[in-house]
Amino acid sequence: MTRSGRRAVRALRAAGTVSATRRTALTQTAPTATNERADRDLVSVQFPAASPEGPVDGVARVTIERPDVLNALSFDLLDELADALATLDADRSCRAIVVTGSGDRAFAAGADIRELARQTPVTLLVENRFAVWERIAAVRTPVVAAVRGFALGGGCELAMTCDLIVAGEDARFGQPEINLGVIPGAGGTQRLTRAIGRARAMDLVLTGRTVTAREAESMGLVSRVVASEDTLTAAIDLARTIAAQPPVAVLAAKEAVRLAEELPLSAGLRHERRAFFALFATEDQTEGMAAFVEKRRPGWKGR
Repeated sequence: MTRSGRRAVRALRAAGTVSATRRTALTQTAPTATNERADRDLVSVQFPAASPEGPVDGVARVTIERPDVLNALSFDLLDELADALATLDADRSCRAIVVTGSGDRAFAAGADIRELARQTPVTLLVENRFAVWERIAAVRTPVVAAVRGFALGGGCELAMTCDLIVAGEDARFGQPEINLGVIPGAGGTQRLTRAIGRARAMDLVLTGRTVTAREAESMGLVSRVVASEDTLTAAIDLARTIAAQPPVAVLAAKEAVRLAEELPLSAGLRHERRAFFALFATEDQTEGMAAFVEKRRPGWKGR
């Protein structure tokens, strides 16, 4: 988003809900949808996020708004999602983000198949719409996925792009692209393998089968499983806990853990050591250790 767009989002925060509004043409929809209006918001943002106790300081809620097609991920929706996340990521008052799907039937049931079906190798390469996935993965603020119902294909890939997954008992995960004659194309073969290991990833990717929330948790794909009706509340509570931590250390910790998926152990250890040393230049390190010695709560400054 432009700087003026970010200012507009911040100005609307006082109303409690912000909607991303990137739209230039009719969206190509999943098979069960028709004539989706070009001015319809596909992603909404609530900052600060609401909870039963009131607004949650430092936490934003981002909702995928296509419940009529099980929150299928069109290219336009993904662009709006990336714009919304980038805007929140640039706002220092936002320290954790919860991403969820509208309704209770799906987090996101997959890609928009009608839109994908008409693509060619040339359009996919030239239009480069898949680059949006790198934008989503580049968000530095911790992101928690609150998953109810289906998280399949692109929906599972989106959940894995987040830092933590809180799943309701009714959640179902899978990479069923093989049933469409293709393979996962937005990280499914790579992030899934890193999350649950080669043998289990092969099982899911080659068969296209889905797994329950409990099975996904036992595999290491899901962080926490809760009662279905408590999913969003639990995700917001988790985000609240993260948002209350020292902000600079949180950013450093997320980066170090993410790099563990890519770097050899020796390089990862070097990065961790440098980040650890660097945090001793922050006011939060001084405050945190002083508060521990003095047996009081720390007051984080974010610097």
